[in-house]
Amino acid sequence: MPAPVSSAAVLYAKDLALVSGFYSAIAELPVTESEPGHVALEANGFQLVVVAVPPHIATTIQIQSPPVRREDTPIKLVFFVRSLAAAAVKVARLGGQMNPPEQSWQFQGAQVLDGHDPEGNVFQLRQAAR
Repeated sequence: MPAPVSSAAVLYAKDLALVSGFYSAIAELPVTESEPGHVALEANGFQLVVVAVPPHIATTIQIQSPPVRREDTPIKLVFFVRSLAAAAVKVARLGGQMNPPEQSWQFQGAQVLDGHDPEGNVFQLRQAAR
């Protein structure tokens, strides 16, 4: 039986399948629910719900290639990974981008590096110190 959800985040996406697939793979969050308007990803008491931007709004959103980072938001999702290097390869394969490794820093005993998803949303990955 999975752990009960004790925290969650909601992320709006123009391309629901692309963004939910990205975070499912990067954060190792299995899909627990998939409906036409949202996908729920969940593990270890945390749930990320990716919600489709309504079509009338989605047509006004331009996603460039590569995406422009959306850094003008006060919230950043953070995920813990086993290896920043391995995660960076996966991020690139799935349409996102990590900052160069030399821009990483130490925080609370973890090596930390920011990146962005295929729609430009900034996130952070943390690798626990070994």
